[in-house]
Amino acid sequence: MKIHRINPTQRWSDITVFNGIANFVEVPETDEVLDIEGQVSAIFAQAEASLALIGSDKSRILSVTIYLTDFSLVDRLNAVWDAWFDEGTAPSRACVKVELADPDWLLEMAFTVAAGEAYL
Repeated sequence: MKIHRINPTQRWSDITVFNGIANFVEVPETDEVLDIEGQVSAIFAQAEASLALIGSDKSRILSVTIYLTDFSLVDRLNAVWDAWFDEGTAPSRACVKVELADPDWLLEMAFTVAAGEAYL
């Protein structure tokens, strides 16, 4: 089966799809320093664009691993999370405390998604 690599570079691909399952990572790509709510919202907006590239949507997210720099932010993260997912569509999730490459980033999210039919 073919592995689809979307926008591959020397170090990573924006999205990798194999056998209908896609994996991608989002960080808050912005020139301004945002609070946790702003960073989560930015990541979700970027995720929606990535999902569209593979013919998918947020209801088809299977799992998210959240890398968070400060567990005191979890309640605020959860408020944005809960508002973004429709009732009954939240994926499985893990949340891990880490140090990230950019000190302005409060979190990073790794998504596993059911891609659209073109990637089966």
